[in-house]
Amino acid sequence: MASDYYALLGVDRSATPEEIKKAYRRLARQLHPDVNDAPDASERFKEVSQAYEVLSDPQKRQVFDRGGDPMSGQRGGGGFGQGFSFDDIMDAFFGQSSQRGPRSRVQRGQDALLRLEVELAEAVFGVTQELKVDTAVVCEVCDGSGAEEGSQPVTCGTCHGQGAIQHVQRSLLGDIRTARPCPTCHGFGSVIPDPCRACDGEGRVRSRRNLTLTIPAGVDHGTRIQLTGEGEIGPGGGPAGDLYVEIQVRRHPVYSRTGDHLECHVTLPMTAAALGTTLDLPSLRADLEEHEGPDAITVDVEVGTQSGEVVVVRGEGVPRLRGIGAGDLRVTVVVETPDKLDDEQRELLQQLATLRGEERPEARLGATHRSVFGRIKSAFRAAGE
Repeated sequence: MASDYYALLGVDRSATPEEIKKAYRRLARQLHPDVNDAPDASERFKEVSQAYEVLSDPQKRQVFDRGGDPMSGQRGGGGFGQGFSFDDIMDAFFGQSSQRGPRSRVQRGQDALLRLEVELAEAVFGVTQELKVDTAVVCEVCDGSGAEEGSQPVTCGTCHGQGAIQHVQRSLLGDIRTARPCPTCHGFGSVIPDPCRACDGEGRVRSRRNLTLTIPAGVDHGTRIQLTGEGEIGPGGGPAGDLYVEIQVRRHPVYSRTGDHLECHVTLPMTAAALGTTLDLPSLRADLEEHEGPDAITVDVEVGTQSGEVVVVRGEGVPRLRGIGAGDLRVTVVVETPDKLDDEQRELLQQLATLRGEERPEARLGATHRSVFGRIKSAFRAAGE
């Protein structure tokens, strides 16, 4: 036994199509799972949607009013016996039927994509931004119906509310029935004789809206943030699609990002690398208008640091988007050799070279980076000795 679809929508049995549509839209907004987290919201939303599917279809509504079940999926009469018609056979083979009924004017809107450029600090530590979005919104004049105030859609006189025109073609197998969308109502089964002047009968208009977007800490270049129900309103005032915001991260003059780590290069004079030093690097957080913590990061360069060595500062990288903690800051040291010396500096360096026995140094070929085969060869030589 079918449910009482009128009771589900809260309308009388004599309700007009416009009253049924308004009741459905009101309940759909209340019960949609994206806005209602009640345990039974999803099931009630399905029931309300099914009720609207039946009562918005003239044929299904007529079957229901006579005590039948329009959602039983069975067809009566004709054909090949057992309640099947030739249309059922065509549907089984080709996935379509010549009897689908009029399509609803209320449809879901399309998803929208917006690309947003942010600074590296904003992507790393998160930020809240105000967006201006140009999308379709419900027409306030007709409330999405597409009809001028005081009027409503009327049954199409060409297809008599069917939404399709049937054609019968004789063949050796008998009469083959095909259906095409009605050219007058375009498959809706009804026409709007007096369209809304504000939206030209679309039920929606273009408008600019302001949205608040919260960018979570740790997003990367190309990350997409989904805003459910913030896309295009559908035709006939149907449910809105989703808005996707794709993050585009601008280049930073000092820092770059690799995964969850921040990286930078620091150039030091030869003496600082040899003697060791402490550096204060500007914190990436300082790029934010509002931030917590110090404006600088202390980096300890050990005595004898070689050019190309990487100093790691733990936990000063990118917060993990779907995890705990953060990556590291990796500082690559570049040792700068002086190319202009005065007489006093040259004399001091010559004295240092004499003290270290480096007046005529011998080049060490491959001493630092030996190949795998070289290390294996040395190991066998040592074992033989």
